[in-house]
Amino acid sequence: MPSEAVVLHNARLIDGTGGQPVADAGVVVDGPAVAWAGELAALPESYASARRVDVGGRTICPGFIDTHVHFALPGKSRSILANLSYSPSYRVLDTLERLRITLHNGVTTARDLMGLDAGFRQAVAERKIAGPRLLVSIAMLSQHAGHADFTVAGGIDAYAMGVAQPGAPSNLVDSVDQMRLRVRELIAAGADCIKLASSGGITSPHDQPDWLGLRPDMIAAAVQEAQAYGGRPVAVHAIGRPGIEAAVHAGVASIEHGYALDDQLRKEMVHRGQFLVPTLLETTADVESAGPAARAKSIHWHKVAQESFARSVEAGVAVAMGTDSGLTMDHGNNLKELGLMVRIGGMSPMDAIVAATSNAARLCGVDDRVGTVTAGKAADLVLTDVDPLADIDALGDPSHIHAVVKDGRVAIDRAQVFAADALPALTA
Repeated sequence: MPSEAVVLHNARLIDGTGGQPVADAGVVVDGPAVAWAGELAALPESYASARRVDVGGRTICPGFIDTHVHFALPGKSRSILANLSYSPSYRVLDTLERLRITLHNGVTTARDLMGLDAGFRQAVAERKIAGPRLLVSIAMLSQHAGHADFTVAGGIDAYAMGVAQPGAPSNLVDSVDQMRLRVRELIAAGADCIKLASSGGITSPHDQPDWLGLRPDMIAAAVQEAQAYGGRPVAVHAIGRPGIEAAVHAGVASIEHGYALDDQLRKEMVHRGQFLVPTLLETTADVESAGPAARAKSIHWHKVAQESFARSVEAGVAVAMGTDSGLTMDHGNNLKELGLMVRIGGMSPMDAIVAATSNAARLCGVDDRVGTVTAGKAADLVLTDVDPLADIDALGDPSHIHAVVKDGRVAIDRAQVFAADALPALTA
């Protein structure tokens, strides 16, 4: 037994698999990984003399996973256009605070679906900056006048100038051949997944959510290229039915938003094993900063979204948590999504937790590393003073996130759960 192994005990464990909680649990953290987890009475003899940390009866959950965030976007405090007032270096520094607060509030893995490049992922992995383990799409792709086209009337491309990192591939494509090339460029730039827009959007200035965005042959080309290059998942912004239908039929991994899903498309998603990322948190705030047209769209479509989600849950569509944080909601509120999935969608609290842990890990293709508190997985842990199965909304309040551990290192310890040398700090 390595000398750094630490047994967390006097704990209740919700391990992310969907199984029953373990009332008197132990979790062995051995370096960056979980070495063992289960009923403390069954602790292997090899760990009998390991250092123990009493976590005071708190509940241990896996580190949560947000599969749809935008760290380059500022949230409700200002619009994308306002980013044009800041230099690229300032915007990077602004992003670092968003990464930090997201990690400290319980998200240990996040998939950024537009804006961050692979350098942020590397800096987090090397502990140069504090943040969730990152997966990046780098760009969101659409046609000109589509959801990824933020060119304003004066000719300024607000996305290229105010969101994209310098040197990032363009987000606009207008043919199948351009799509194949752009996907390859993104993969060469380090993209973990590909993000497309098959419908119009709420904040984009040139389209409507129920318009078809990228055409089916272009979506299919992106899926084919992503599959050829390591089986990368394709995530598709799709709000209206035409866009959802095109994406589902093309075989994408996930429908992001999916507001206008109908029973036929839900049935197809279940058959194909496709995920829905409902981004409910984004639907709780009407878009104010992007102007009156965007606000009007948001009022209508957010209502559609909330009415649709419960039917998708009832139909058995696989759900993964995603919040769209950065668009209309400030960063760090990610776990409020859990309560919304329960109250709006009728999910059980356990199913909401699974959506934000093991399901999210499966969607992102990292379920061999994260998503559950099981032997061999990364020691990503969230310790809370509440029973999430009795009060799932409480997880959305950072005061109840008493400690966050990522890769066996303490990211934040609000309640002094750990002695100074029990686990190493996640230093940047």
